[in-house]
Amino acid sequence: MNDEDIQKRVEEIKARGYSPAREGRDPVNEPMIRHWAEAIGDANPRWQPGPDCEAPPAMAQVWTMPGLNPDRPPGEPLWDTMVVLDEAGYTSVLGTNCDQTYARTLRPGELVRISSRLEDVVGPKHTAVGEGYFVTTRNTWTVGPEEAPEEVASMMFRVLKFKPGTGRPTVDRSKTVRPLVNRDSAYFWEGTAKGELRIQKCNKCGMLRHPPGPVCPSCHAMDRGYVTASGRGRVHSFLVHHAPIVPGKQLPLTLALVELDEGVRLVGEVDGDVAIGEEVEVWFDRIDDDLTLAQWRRPGDEPKAAAESEESSDIPVWELPIAPTLVVSTALGTRDFQDVHHDRDLAMGHGSKDIFLNILSTTGLVHRYVTDWAGPQTQVLSCALCLGAPAHPYDTLRFTGDVVSASDGVTTIDVTGRVSLGTHVNARLEVRLP
Repeated sequence: MNDEDIQKRVEEIKARGYSPAREGRDPVNEPMIRHWAEAIGDANPRWQPGPDCEAPPAMAQVWTMPGLNPDRPPGEPLWDTMVVLDEAGYTSVLGTNCDQTYARTLRPGELVRISSRLEDVVGPKHTAVGEGYFVTTRNTWTVGPEEAPEEVASMMFRVLKFKPGTGRPTVDRSKTVRPLVNRDSAYFWEGTAKGELRIQKCNKCGMLRHPPGPVCPSCHAMDRGYVTASGRGRVHSFLVHHAPIVPGKQLPLTLALVELDEGVRLVGEVDGDVAIGEEVEVWFDRIDDDLTLAQWRRPGDEPKAAAESEESSDIPVWELPIAPTLVVSTALGTRDFQDVHHDRDLAMGHGSKDIFLNILSTTGLVHRYVTDWAGPQTQVLSCALCLGAPAHPYDTLRFTGDVVSASDGVTTIDVTGRVSLGTHVNARLEVRLP
């Protein structure tokens, strides 16, 4: 099946418009709300059992999820499109975007219906995980009598259907090669951790030297100290490394021999394009708590890795360890039985290094982060969410949030969640504060 065949069948599905409303398998109920809240770790009293119990807005999609062994009714746009792409060899799936709006929260006993339409299928595209198609659907959820339904939530949902094994290798910065630190070089790495470029100095004759060593090559004294360099220099020579793979680094990788204004030369990675003789300045790339690397850039350039690591947060930072139990329990709490969220062997067979958080769980965690800060009575009106790097077990998900604006009682908040592989989620929420 080629792209023309795929698009022909896609157009047939798009032409149907909205599917007939399908009822969820169960009414909104307290046990499912409790399971979801426990998995997400959301202690909001509004989700607790009792006469005033409400369902979290992030659960809107949960009530109409098909289940473990679904009997798919004919005419569901997303499912029918998945079948087409499966037949074409695009057998793996990732959620990428989820833009939800919420008219109100749901109450136990309400029976939710979903209607959806296929909006677009774009591809084939070459992505980090593989060649695939982006599939976009529009969904609405309603309650009440069929002749006069009340819309309670809506969502634009985008997934990537891709061929496993066709993507680019994932860069795991936690695998960055560690330097050998000894009593001769410890001062240098202590300096990078503090944002200082330190050069060894002979305390007897004043000669600067790099790489460091125990004996001065000029006067042979063993009395050594250091000076803090200006961090400026010129490119004496450079090369571009294309292969083999360097752990923790994205190829191609530019390495330069930089001659400092102080006269010594250092080898380091250069962020961006450079030329021999070009001025460069140092910047410090924090890999983790134990390692900060000194790298180089042209003056005025903003390094890509530094831009990703910089944080400003109006909301207190939240660091969430990602345990396998969190990945599996939140997926089950959202009634998402896609194998990549539960079965490590099958996840690896689909091109992933391990199981990973699903998009519904990430949405719930983003909501929890905001309402834990703003207060349990905060009303979430909308959440536009985009996924990036996967959140695998044994990593840490670090949330930061900024208040963008406040107008007519609506506060707009941007949330970012980062893992070791990069940005896992960017989200913009509109809320009414209590």
